[in-house]
Amino acid sequence: MSLLERIYFFHSRIDNNGFPNASELAAEFEVSTATAHRDISYLRDRLLAPLAFDQQKNGYYYTETGFRLPFEESSKIILFLGILTSIAKEAGLSELPEFAQLSNKLTSLVVPGHHNLEQYLHCEWVETEPVDHVTLMCIINALLEQKQLAVAYTKERHLLTKRTLDPLKLLHYQGRWYLYAWCYLRESRRLFHLSRIQNAQLLPQPIQHPMDKRDRSLTGVFGIFKGAPTNTVTISFKGQAAETVRYQQWHPEQSVDEKSDRLLLTLPVADHREIIMKVLQFGSLAEIISPQQLREEVHVELGKMLHLYAANLTP
Repeated sequence: MSLLERIYFFHSRIDNNGFPNASELAAEFEVSTATAHRDISYLRDRLLAPLAFDQQKNGYYYTETGFRLPFEESSKIILFLGILTSIAKEAGLSELPEFAQLSNKLTSLVVPGHHNLEQYLHCEWVETEPVDHVTLMCIINALLEQKQLAVAYTKERHLLTKRTLDPLKLLHYQGRWYLYAWCYLRESRRLFHLSRIQNAQLLPQPIQHPMDKRDRSLTGVFGIFKGAPTNTVTISFKGQAAETVRYQQWHPEQSVDEKSDRLLLTLPVADHREIIMKVLQFGSLAEIISPQQLREEVHVELGKMLHLYAANLTP
């Protein structure tokens, strides 16, 4: 058992007027009396607990009321554990017995008396893609051990390809999980949907294409389509769209220019697909100002949409 568990046990016994001592702590966790004394000293000297020893009751008590351990009954920790539980369920990790054990242990240690913390929190992602927890754990182990992966990957129209990968980063983006990896089949870095990875197997070979800590290929541009920036895109928003975007961050390196009747958002982009979808969701309240090539792409897409809807209009 860890120091944290022993500290919380000892603290809860004092809180309940149990007057615990080193012998009781040592017996409860099967540690030496010397270790128990060090734990008590840690509680007093490092955590600043107002400890005192009662000779008659042969145990410790607090000389001040209201002492709390760090994070005890903290609303921030309750929120954090709730978020972890919610994300774990969405990622498929809730099926792991290890997760349930860890969640219960953290809950009992940090917020005793509270269970099912996620009942106080609602996290919702749309268009999520369920991930097999066995596959996810295999990928996590490959990342931690810096070993290659052999996977079967399903692309469009159920086309199955076998790949050898150097796993680089695990990504969670807009409710979906991705693996950023060097692909030996394509000889380049690629993003892989975890939901489409089948039969992942950890290989003994170490990765050959590591990712430098200063690498910005995942953070340098807007959206899920990664790569070197190819364009700086400026979008004009008006009305309710401007009010909405004003409080949003689309990218860490974005710039916002407030005009009297509109808002201009500028950000780096490597691929036009997602930025087009984002602009179209605002309808006539958003307009791409530059680059001209992107304006033309949107114009073509709108023409296709107009044709599609016009062909199905009832006379």
